[in-house]
Amino acid sequence: MSSEQPPTAKKAPVERTHHGDTVIDEYAWLAKKDDPDVVAYLEAENVFTQQVTGRLKPLADSIFQEIKGRTQETDLSVPARLGAWWYYSRTEEGKQYGIQCRVPAEGEDPPTVEPGAKLENEQVILDGNELAGDSPHFALGVSRVSPDGTMLAYSTDFAGDERFTLRFKDLGTGELLADEITGIFYGGAWSKDGSTFFYTTVDDAWRPDKVHRHTLGQADDVEVYHEQDERFWVGIGLSRSERYLLLNAHSKITSEVWFLDALNPAGEFQVVRARETGLEYHLDHQGERFLILHNENAENFELASAPVADPAAWTPLIPHLDTTRLLDVDAFESHLVVHFRRDGLTGIRILPEGQDAYEIEWPEPLYDVAPSGNAEYVTNRLRLGYTSMVTPPSVYDYDLRSRELILLRRRPVLGGYDAGDYEQFREWATADDGTRIPISIVVKKGTPKKAPTLLYGYGSYETSIDPYFSVARLSLLDRGLVFAVAHVRGGGEMGRRWYEDGKFFQKKNTFTDFVAVAKHLRETWSSAVVARGGSAGGLLMGAVANLAPDEFAGVVAEVPFVDALNTILDPSLPLTVIEWDEWGDPLHNPEVYEYMKSYSPYENVRDVTYPPILAITSFNDTRVFYHEPAKWIARLRDTAKGGPFLLKTEMGAGHGGRSGRYDAWHEEAFTLSWILDRLGVTE
Repeated sequence: MSSEQPPTAKKAPVERTHHGDTVIDEYAWLAKKDDPDVVAYLEAENVFTQQVTGRLKPLADSIFQEIKGRTQETDLSVPARLGAWWYYSRTEEGKQYGIQCRVPAEGEDPPTVEPGAKLENEQVILDGNELAGDSPHFALGVSRVSPDGTMLAYSTDFAGDERFTLRFKDLGTGELLADEITGIFYGGAWSKDGSTFFYTTVDDAWRPDKVHRHTLGQADDVEVYHEQDERFWVGIGLSRSERYLLLNAHSKITSEVWFLDALNPAGEFQVVRARETGLEYHLDHQGERFLILHNENAENFELASAPVADPAAWTPLIPHLDTTRLLDVDAFESHLVVHFRRDGLTGIRILPEGQDAYEIEWPEPLYDVAPSGNAEYVTNRLRLGYTSMVTPPSVYDYDLRSRELILLRRRPVLGGYDAGDYEQFREWATADDGTRIPISIVVKKGTPKKAPTLLYGYGSYETSIDPYFSVARLSLLDRGLVFAVAHVRGGGEMGRRWYEDGKFFQKKNTFTDFVAVAKHLRETWSSAVVARGGSAGGLLMGAVANLAPDEFAGVVAEVPFVDALNTILDPSLPLTVIEWDEWGDPLHNPEVYEYMKSYSPYENVRDVTYPPILAITSFNDTRVFYHEPAKWIARLRDTAKGGPFLLKTEMGAGHGGRSGRYDAWHEEAFTLSWILDRLGVTE
């Protein structure tokens, strides 16, 4: 361990008073991003973290080489058909970013090619490496080909702040158009004839609130929709049938969808059903009807249909079931596909026209499956993505005529990986209130009980951490670690009620569930547990460190939402008003204020011994600001015992961290080396 002393954050007390409660915040000054003292402090923290962890570099380098050595660096995705072309992406050894390509389509079987080779008649649509150049950060916000296949709309971000610049490329000539639009958000949609592109922009609070229409070659764009309610955000898409443009306005608990004939981009959008607080619905199109997935008197959602001529007249197709959460519906010319969740696992239901519905069965005890890359409306095949904790990401075509699953590709894992060397299973922990909490576990066969364990958790926004494969994780399993995911309340693994029981005034269930899982593992599998989570999962990390510091040998909190109360009190910050439907409104509701204050990690650092903590953040993050973990680490150092408490800030990245794949592997290798060290594994 380094003998160097950590940086000392100066104290500049600021009073915060709400609902008669006055709080002193000594580290509020760290939110001033343009202050040279802030930058100097973050850089000093980076130096200290590097000093403390420098001895781990050989281990981190080994893990990086393991990740690299198991990865097919020059690789190709399974082509997906859209119109007259097969579209795919590929990577090349030594290059950070993917390359988007296409080849002319023939037949219904996608072309195959050996890794390292190229398909004949390949056209490169977009090369991320050429676009990125020497920039330390690069991200695409949208890459969308027009329905006739002649134009590409794409947007780029070189700072990590998720403000993109939109450009247009003629795919016939390869030339860029003069059209250029700055400051846009993710996503967008073409009109059917490819003459017009719709995109969204954000307000000062980083809420996507406007939809604009850009006609190619024209300078003045038209604002077609402005969402005034600060709880709502907007998006725009084109239906798979290419008949309708679909404009969505959503809050956390309410939906409203508008549609427009895609052949008439200058027309007026028409509402499907006016917003009603608490009513959520999603839309797809098939023939002369819309398909609506909604939660009206249906907590786990039901599927309905409605005539295009009368879109508010909903007729049930799949009624509500307490046991099954309907997640999405995909409409094709002659069938529907429903993505659902049951017993903590995902599934696929097929509704063929004129035939009985049925579900596709899968052999593993843990897995995740979802429709993927189904751009064609008229097709006899369904493209599916499948993975588990031992099965690498796999691409299947499901033949709707023969009802046969056709494995098109399983991501190669080099170095002799054999799924049979590992095992996955589900266990259950019992929470304080008696609720059974599912745990997904993977180990290398022969791993003894009482092994070191990495426990991952999230638990917000109804986001499910479904069983998934990770090449980097193999570096842990092969060193004798147990990897587990705690499917805590606040996520969606067990249906909508699971989510509702982990938000608002039930939010603490998320934290106590995670502690219950850690205790269960300590009693069954684990000699010691390191906890890991990011973003809202970083809030979970901060909360459980306060709640049960003795349960953990270490905590990794990535872009962590640890100053939750201060953030949600400030409606000028990005996403705050939108987030009131998730956490409650502490600005106007004293009960919410009191409840959030009782669990927000920064507010509740105690004078007790904490485990070592590694907080990783990004200076340009627009979702969870860098200052949240910076303030948290400063207060831990000032108040708590134990540690060390480390802060690592990527000075040129955003919420997703470093953008290039090799950079991301180095970052992951660093984090895994720290985790292994905390668990006593040094090689």
